[in-house]
Amino acid sequence: MFNTSSMFQRLKAKRKGKIWQLFHATDFESLMYPCIMFCRILGIFPYKINALTIKICKPRYILSTIIIGVFCVLELIKLYDLNISKKSLIKDFETSRILYNNCFSIIGVFMAVIAFILSGPRMRFLQTLLELSLKLPSESYQKLSRLIHVKDILGFFFLVVLLLMYMITVQDSVWRQFLVSYIYLLTFQMDMLYMNCVCILKACFKQINDNLVNLRKVVTNGEPYLLSGTCHEKRIPFLLMEIIALKKQHLAINDTVHTLKMVFSLHLLSTILMTFTEITFYLYFCSMQIHLALDMSYEQKQAILVACVLGVTFLSIKLVLIVWACETGKNQSMEISSTVHDVFNSASNKQIKYEMRLFSLQLSHCENTFSAKGLTVDATLLTKMASGIITYVLILIQFLFISSSCSGKTLKDTL
Repeated sequence: MFNTSSMFQRLKAKRKGKIWQLFHATDFESLMYPCIMFCRILGIFPYKINALTIKICKPRYILSTIIIGVFCVLELIKLYDLNISKKSLIKDFETSRILYNNCFSIIGVFMAVIAFILSGPRMRFLQTLLELSLKLPSESYQKLSRLIHVKDILGFFFLVVLLLMYMITVQDSVWRQFLVSYIYLLTFQMDMLYMNCVCILKACFKQINDNLVNLRKVVTNGEPYLLSGTCHEKRIPFLLMEIIALKKQHLAINDTVHTLKMVFSLHLLSTILMTFTEITFYLYFCSMQIHLALDMSYEQKQAILVACVLGVTFLSIKLVLIVWACETGKNQSMEISSTVHDVFNSASNKQIKYEMRLFSLQLSHCENTFSAKGLTVDATLLTKMASGIITYVLILIQFLFISSSCSGKTLKDTL
């Protein structure tokens, strides 16, 4: 049985002289450490973690309020200059770029405001997730840290490099470049925080499934007969207690999944919409600029192509990772149902069969798909988005081919 007080003492003992190590996570805090540090820099993690508790830190909360407030004010000024002020009447700022900047800024402000407003619910969710993760073995933390630390650290610095390239190549005011960079970093860190939470929940589901597999080995029809009748009767109550504990643990994880949907649904919808919008506009701007800018040198066209490829690749990989985490988490939760049926079929004791039947009934009422306001995040979503982007690319290539033919050039010469 899980003992919270003993676990608390063990964690306190571990924390004395503790130094965080890469790929060697031992608890929730060390597992999430890179993501937490980057989120604190951006002002979207105004919490402090102390052993088994996550609480609001007033100085960090005030700093978060100032950062989000200044960001929103600057974005509103940017939107005003872009759409209303006479400063926006720039010849080079064509309609498509105005539309893109409007979409990007509005979605970015929405995500920042939602991240700030949901600080309280997100803190309570992380507290629940921390308590659930205490039951995970150390091997699970080790495996999770290899994925989470790599993607959080490499992804963050790769994005920083892309943003530095953007600042160097795009001629714009410093504060506008800062706003664009902040939106990208905030979106990325919230996406990574969501993915980390899904991976931890997937590990919790896997632990339940592994315990059920071990339970099936114990209750196999032939094994109890190797023991005496007295030993077999003494073992049954412990098996029943184990099944009841697994049922309660699964119910707690299922409730946490529903909380995850409530806390991250709006952000997840926003990041999917922004990803699709950015990829579409990237491809459009790249194709149009290379095709129409006849006075551009070969090196300039190559630079545009490289920037477009890197941007689309980064956004695509990020979306694929999110979908992969949600899809594998759903599959892991569904695997529990088949394991429960195996245990039921393997058991010979009526009480065990009854508890497993109740467990199966509980599973049938649980929906552990990862979704956002009715939009299920799985491979189907990724397929639909990919088909839409491919269709757009084909239409764009056809347009360029027709346009090139009309101007007496080949598509190869144009590109």
